[in-house]
Amino acid sequence: MGHGRWRSTVGRAQGNTGGRRGVSIGETLADARCRAGLTVAQVGHQTGIRETIITAIESDDYSACGGELYVRGYIRSIAGAVGTDPEPLIQQYTTAQPGPQPVTDDVADPVTVTGAGKWVWRSWLVVVALVMGGLWLAVFQYHAGPRQAVTAAPSARAHLAARPPDHHRPAPPAPASAPGRPAPGTVAARTLAPVSATAFGPYGDGQGDNGDLAHLAIDAHPATAWHTDWYATARFGNLYPGTGLLVDMGRPVTITAVQITLGAGHGARFQLRVGAAPALADLPPVAHVAHAGGVVRLQLATPAHGRYVLIWFTSLPPGPAGTFQASVHSLRLEGRV
Repeated sequence: MGHGRWRSTVGRAQGNTGGRRGVSIGETLADARCRAGLTVAQVGHQTGIRETIITAIESDDYSACGGELYVRGYIRSIAGAVGTDPEPLIQQYTTAQPGPQPVTDDVADPVTVTGAGKWVWRSWLVVVALVMGGLWLAVFQYHAGPRQAVTAAPSARAHLAARPPDHHRPAPPAPASAPGRPAPGTVAARTLAPVSATAFGPYGDGQGDNGDLAHLAIDAHPATAWHTDWYATARFGNLYPGTGLLVDMGRPVTITAVQITLGAGHGARFQLRVGAAPALADLPPVAHVAHAGGVVRLQLATPAHGRYVLIWFTSLPPGPAGTFQASVHSLRLEGRV
């Protein structure tokens, strides 16, 4: 039985849960949010949970949450944001579930027993392993820093700029023109300044994740960032084919190199697209990058021409909370106008 088909049972379930008789989980959370003077958008900004999911939970609809474990996590996060005790609500949700009752643990949310008891322990060990792996990765990234460049896929016709050590580097040829000036007939590449940045979703410009934060990716402050929403899986919970950040250069330019600073966690997959119009069909990919994280440097083998630059994520890196999210802290473009 799916979550949506028994949401009224979950919402009205009673027992020794500490909840108010006749008041559902969603009604309790909505009432607490109103008493706290918060909007759904504000709660979503605090928790990283999509507004559509918050609205659905307040209506006792859990069908879009991605599973019982996520439901408990969402309830706990929303309750914390609106200032109400999450434990009675989680127990109320657990009690109303169809099928076998779950086993609880003092340090984690209950895990539903779907078979023999051994599956509970195996599931718990998987969760512990994932958490420990995330902590190890965070410590590694803290010490290593986001300095490792990511290699672009060969099919993208892009490669990382690599310089040999000074003692192996051949002597440069004599300049064809005066020092500091480009050769006749050429224009030296320089840093290109974007005019604006917007969130870009599968349905076009302005329909992406966290549009109000898009400008933080080009504000020249590495401590600030635009980031996607949190998703239950790396492929956006099977809700979208991708999401991205669209940069408007203000006029057509020629791009020869790109440097993108992502979050510390590795695992992002994205395309660099350049074109003349802010539509996915008009922004052909010029590079593909997999397993990305930290600072990504791309030297385009073939210069790309266009007014718009799109960083289009097709898979997100994992986070320490078991969800998936990508961030863009800064973007540097080099080329000619």
